[in-house]
Amino acid sequence: MDDKKIARINELYHKSKAEGLSEGELKEQQILRREYIDSFKRNLRGQLDQISIQEPDGTITDLGEKFGNKKGN
Repeated sequence: MDDKKIARINELYHKSKAEGLSEGELKEQQILRREYIDSFKRNLRGQLDQISIQEPDGTITDLGEKFGNKKGN
């Protein structure tokens, strides 16, 4: 998600508090918010897929492969 879209989300939020939004603006706000949330989730999943832990026996477990989407799951 680029900075222009984030700025637009904030602009619509402030306008909704000040004077309200038209039907078209409400729909735009919902679409932009959904896009933001989906982008956030993808980024978080990408970070979580990169985590590896060392087990007590010294082996390394790649949590992305075990639980994530690295293998196309």
